Amino acid sequence: MSDYVVAIPSYKRQDILIQKTLAMLKQGKVSSSVVYIFVANEEEKGVYEKAVPKDLYHKIVVGVVGITNQRRFIVEYFKENQYVVSIDDDVERIEKMNGPTKLVKISNVDHFFKTAYSDIVKKDLYIWGIYPVRNPFFMKPKVTTDLKFIIGTMYGFINRHDKGLQPSSSIKEKEDYEQSILYFLKDGGVLRYNNITIKTKFHGEGGLGKVEGRFENNKKASEYLNKKYPDLVSVFHRKNGMSEVRLRRTMGKLKATGKAKAANKTLSVGKPSKNKTMKKAK
Repeated sequence: MSDYVVAIPSYKRQDILIQKTLAMLKQGKVSSSVVYIFVANEEEKGVYEKAVPKDLYHKIVVGVVGITNQRRFIVEYFKENQYVVSIDDDVERIEKMNGPTKLVKISNVDHFFKTAYSDIVKKDLYIWGIYPVRNPFFMKPKVTTDLKFIIGTMYGFINRHDKGLQPSSSIKEKEDYEQSILYFLKDGGVLRYNNITIKTKFHGEGGLGKVEGRFENNKKASEYLNKKYPDLVSVFHRKNGMSEVRLRRTMGKLKATGKAKAANKTLSVGKPSKNKTMKKAK
């Protein structure tokens, strides 16, 4: 029995879920006994129960509407100290950089998830993420613990029922940027695999992350983040006018907490510390 759980928020994409994320997990040796699918309502639950083969998951849970709210629900659903891997429903592959021009498939996904847990425990951190762009040219063969963007499409965390780690419900975009900042400020760092990425399609049809008026929502979210975290966030605009944000290069709280030595170091697998015992989910 594995000590981690996989939480998959999904909305009106049961076929994509089966063909992509669930297929990837099965091929990657992740036991279906740890897979939880979170849907928006009872009607959706019925649709998913009819469509998704029961040997591909452990439980379908009725949560709430909206990706930000659903992720908040997932945190409350699982017990504290539970190691949770959150992954979207349309992830086809997890890939690792193999030189400046090549990505190779991670075949043993189960092993990667377990190694990632050991890595964050070794660094006394609570969240890990991956490189947010699927392009080996921009990727780096290292793991860092300074302030970096932890993309919400796939990340792992040791669960805490801490309201201070929850992104604002007032923004409809970039909640994963705020989550990255909140974890950084709380723990003194976030762990990111700059040599690992995923194959997926962002903002596809359906899904909890689909919103109308993305230009306006991005503008509001960018302004909110820049105003609330002026020392950590800057705003820029793409050629099409879309507002975006950058996280500033800073060690911030790492220096204040004496964790500066943890930043920008290559990690090796270590033993979990006693204060972060993984718990089995209900």
